Amino acid sequence: MAARWSNRLQNASRRISTIESWNASGRVTRATGMVLEATGLRLAVGAACKIEISPRHNHWADAEVVGFHGNTLYLMPQSDISGLPPGARIIPGETTVVQVDDRTPEEADETPLTSQARHLPVGDALLGRVLDAAGRPLDGLGPVNHVSQASLNAHIINPLARAPIDTVLDVGVRAINGLLTVGRGQRMGLFAGSGVGKSVLLGMMARYTAADIIVVGLIGERGREVKEFIEHNLGPEGRKRAVVVAAPADVSPLLRMQGAVYATRLAEYFRDQGKNVLLIMDSLTRYAMAQREIALAIGEPPATKGYPPSVFAKLPALVERAGNGAPVGGKPAGSITAFYTVLTEGDDQQDPIADSARAILDGHIVLSRKLAEAGHYPAIDIEASISRVMNAIVPQAQFSMVHQFKQMLSRYQRNRDLIAVGAYRQGNDPKIDEAIEKYPWLEAYLQQSINSRIDYTRASKELAGLLGHPATGDVNGKA
Repeated sequence: MAARWSNRLQNASRRISTIESWNASGRVTRATGMVLEATGLRLAVGAACKIEISPRHNHWADAEVVGFHGNTLYLMPQSDISGLPPGARIIPGETTVVQVDDRTPEEADETPLTSQARHLPVGDALLGRVLDAAGRPLDGLGPVNHVSQASLNAHIINPLARAPIDTVLDVGVRAINGLLTVGRGQRMGLFAGSGVGKSVLLGMMARYTAADIIVVGLIGERGREVKEFIEHNLGPEGRKRAVVVAAPADVSPLLRMQGAVYATRLAEYFRDQGKNVLLIMDSLTRYAMAQREIALAIGEPPATKGYPPSVFAKLPALVERAGNGAPVGGKPAGSITAFYTVLTEGDDQQDPIADSARAILDGHIVLSRKLAEAGHYPAIDIEASISRVMNAIVPQAQFSMVHQFKQMLSRYQRNRDLIAVGAYRQGNDPKIDEAIEKYPWLEAYLQQSINSRIDYTRASKELAGLLGHPATGDVNGKA
C-alpha cells in the first residue's frame, strides 16, 4: 500500500515539474518622452520591474514605478530603450513581495499588489572600489565579492537618541579648521558656481580629513570629472579607505537619484559598525534636478523656478540620514560627517535649491568666483560662510578670535576702494589702520597649497599668533 502511494507521489511530482512556472506580467500601452505607461500589474511606487525590449535576443531593460493613475502605472526606464515595441511585456523585479489582504487572488478583481525593496551591496570589501548607482563595479577590478545586500530604505533614527556633536573634526584645511570648525557628525554645504575649485577642495578634505571611511557620491557630474577626481583629487592614499559611487550626467535621472541614496546607505552601513565616516556628495543640486526631471515627466506641476514641491521634500529626507548615530549596547555611536556641494547658477545665492539647502544643513562654506579669479585658493568667502555648531565645540577664546578675524577682514574690504586710490589717511581710524597692517597676513591665512595639510591644532595656534593672543604660531612664516 505504501509503495503504491509512493509511486503515485513520484509520478505527480514529475508531472508538476514539467509545468511552466506562472509569472504575472503587464504590457506597455504608451511611451511618451521618459515615461512609459503600463497596465496589467499592480506594483507599488518605487517597485522595480523589467521591460522586454526584444524577445528574440532576450533583451530586457530595468525600470521603476514612479507613479500611477487608476490601473495605469507610470514607469521610468533606467537604461536605453531603443527598439521598444508597442505592447512590450513587463514583469516585476526578481525579489517581489506580495502584499497580503483578506481576499484571495480569485476573489479580487485585480492582480495582487506587489512591491520590491531595492537591495544593493554593502561591506568592507567595497573599500577602494568604484561602483555605479546599481552597485556594479566600474573600475575593471572584477566582481565585488564577500559583501552583503542591504535595502536602500534605512531605519529612521530618533532625533533624541542621536549622539550630540561635541568633537572637532580635523579636515586638514586651515581656513576651515581655524575659522569654520567642523564637528564630527555635522552636515555642511559647499556653495559654489562652476570652475571655482570645489572639486579640488573636496579632494583635499578627502585626503586629509581624520575619518575611518570615506564615501564619495559623484552625482550628475561630467564623466571626465569622475576619473579626474579619483586619480588626481582623491589620490591613491585617499582611495584605499574610500568607496566611490558614480552616476554621471548621461545616466537616467532615476540612477542619479539612486546613486545619491546608495552613497548615503553605504555611509550608514559603516556608521552602524561604529566607524567615523566622511560623506562627500557632489552634488546635491544634481540630485534635485534629477527629481525635477522625474516629477515633471509624470505631470507634477512646477512651483519655484520650475522645481516641483516633491523636490523640496526629497532634500531633507536625504540629508537627515547623515549625522551621528545612536549608541548601541554601551558602544560609542558612529558618525557621518557630510559635505554636500550646491551649485549656485550664475553665483546666485538665492537659487531655490541653495536657499533650501542652507535651511536644512548645519552650516555652509561659500566659494567666491572673485577670489578664484585672483588666484586665491581655496577661494573661501569667510564673511559669507558659517559653521552653526562651532560655538559648541571650540573654546570661547577661539570663537572670539574668529569674530575678531572676520571683523578686521570686513573692515578692510569695506574701505578697500578708498585705500586703493589713496583717499584714506593713516591715523583717521585705528581699527582701519590695524586692518590695513594685518591684511596681508589675513589673506595668507586663508590660502593653502593643495599638497599641504594643516591640522586643527596648528590652525588654532597660527590664528592666535596672527591676532596677537597669548599663543605661538605663524602664517607661512610671516607672523
